[in-house]
Amino acid sequence: MSLEHFLKNAVSSWMKQEGPASDIVLSSRVRLARNLEKMKFPTLASNEEAQSVVDIVRQHFGGKSFHELGELEFLVMEELNNLEKRVLVEKHLISPQLAEDSAFGACLLSPNEEVSIMINEEDHIRIQCLFPGLQLNEALEVANTLDDWMESKVDYAFDEKHGYLTSCPTNVGTGLRASVMMHLPALVLTQQMNRIIPAINQLGLVVRGIYGEGSEALGNIFQISNQLTLGKSEEDIVQDLLSVVQQLIAQERSAREALEKTSNIQLEDRIFRSYGLLAYSRVMETKEAAKCLSDVRLGIDLGYIKDISNSILNELMILTQPGFLQQYAGGPLKPNERDIRRASLIRERMRLKK
Repeated sequence: MSLEHFLKNAVSSWMKQEGPASDIVLSSRVRLARNLEKMKFPTLASNEEAQSVVDIVRQHFGGKSFHELGELEFLVMEELNNLEKRVLVEKHLISPQLAEDSAFGACLLSPNEEVSIMINEEDHIRIQCLFPGLQLNEALEVANTLDDWMESKVDYAFDEKHGYLTSCPTNVGTGLRASVMMHLPALVLTQQMNRIIPAINQLGLVVRGIYGEGSEALGNIFQISNQLTLGKSEEDIVQDLLSVVQQLIAQERSAREALEKTSNIQLEDRIFRSYGLLAYSRVMETKEAAKCLSDVRLGIDLGYIKDISNSILNELMILTQPGFLQQYAGGPLKPNERDIRRASLIRERMRLKK
């Protein structure tokens, strides 16, 4: 396995699988924040201390196999160019922060890209597990198993009263961030999201864009995650999130039914106009592509469009991002060149159908 394995395909193998409620929930993620005992957090560590963390993790886990996940590939951020790091961000394998502050950063990746373990991001270790559809409990189970395996080889910073100690106080306790990526076009079209987001925030959850904190909800894709990590068990945190997500699924399906009943011809027109733009445009910006892809995915889910795979949104939302476009081009592209190549790539993908 090599770096090329993680860069050449837009869709990770786990993304090609169908998951529960996958018409609305694109993916489920569980992330655990951990730090090594008696070592300064990355925000305060010297260069020597930060490098020591990298060395410890590489020694114990780099190239090691873990159950059915296979051999974990160890990547050092400083050895990657900016384009390669951007592609890993676009695939959600590393965070924007790790890509930007990468002097002593690294990551461990499983071959199917279901597991990513970031080193020296905000914390020494961040274990991330990604599953298709609504599978938060399954992701938590794998994350906990990985966590136990790592803790059998290294000592974590832990306090009997406060739990796992982290760089940011909001992660102290379980260190758990659970999130789901949801496609909610009908709630946006019926202007319900502006009312729903504040209500979700009041429940101790947060709504973000496709790449997490500070990012935009491109293509009507929203990330819903917990904010509280202290005072609740991991199971309770996941269950609270699941409860809200299940309500959102029901509301999105209800909004889709209402649109079909009250605005069917307008909805059908919107979907097929977007289909036409994707199929025939010669120039397309990121936001326009995301909007059209969202419309077409909705059309597939509602049965208006029958000859295109419903994985198209997952695939093209990543494939048409700037990093991937330049990776396929073999080098940097100017913004207008990216827009031309994006349109060309979408046209080719639409012709493949499946």
